[in-house]
Amino acid sequence: MTPVLELRNVGVSFDGFRALDGVDLTVQKGELRFLIGPNGAGKTTLIDCVTGLTKPSEGEIRFEGKVIGNLKEHRRVKLGIGRSFQTPTVFETLSVIDNLDLAEAFRRPMGSLFRRRRNVSSGVQETLERIGLATVAERPAGSLSHGQKQWLEVGMLLVQRPRLLLLDEPVAGMSPSERQQTGELLVELAGEHTVVVVEHDMAFLRSFASTVTVLHEGKVLSEGSVAEVQADPIVREVYLGRSRDQRSGAVVAAGEET
Repeated sequence: MTPVLELRNVGVSFDGFRALDGVDLTVQKGELRFLIGPNGAGKTTLIDCVTGLTKPSEGEIRFEGKVIGNLKEHRRVKLGIGRSFQTPTVFETLSVIDNLDLAEAFRRPMGSLFRRRRNVSSGVQETLERIGLATVAERPAGSLSHGQKQWLEVGMLLVQRPRLLLLDEPVAGMSPSERQQTGELLVELAGEHTVVVVEHDMAFLRSFASTVTVLHEGKVLSEGSVAEVQADPIVREVYLGRSRDQRSGAVVAAGEET
């Protein structure tokens, strides 16, 4: 079976700094994959490379077997790659439902963007229910809680029918109950979609991750189940050890609670 996402020997350099250094990554269809690592490990840079925001210095990126390294960002979205950011990017003056309707219009003819919505499409209505925002559909997006805005942004991706979802720290700033709901949503989405999650919350990861890839200093340090990664002595050294700079950007050590 052709993987949904493949990175082969991908490298990225910024003014001599190696943000990614020979990264190999394979993500299969329907997987829920978590990417973890200390700040500066290259997690967001990796996602930027997949979406076209950053161009690799070397290596190859394939989506469903197709080399996408030279495609513009919008072309990758059209292919079925959706991405969220650490800070939700919603239209705060528009209602929740209008945000979803506008996002869905990306798949419709350009002229439809200028037509007033008469009816809610089945896709928008189903997404409202799925992300738990049906009861606040007519509220301005700016009035939502941080967690609700994150769910809305995920919904805006879902109505575009992506096959690959790349989510950058989706539970950052959420309450415990919101984190639980988000984890349940991610598990539900996996299978129908392929989901790659950049995350720092180790308790969240232990509750919902199946496969984990650990990045460190631009390289893949370890990969496997949560238990396998936590037992890896090199991973434990990265998170539990202290280098000369005290690893000030490291995430919570494996096995510790956040």
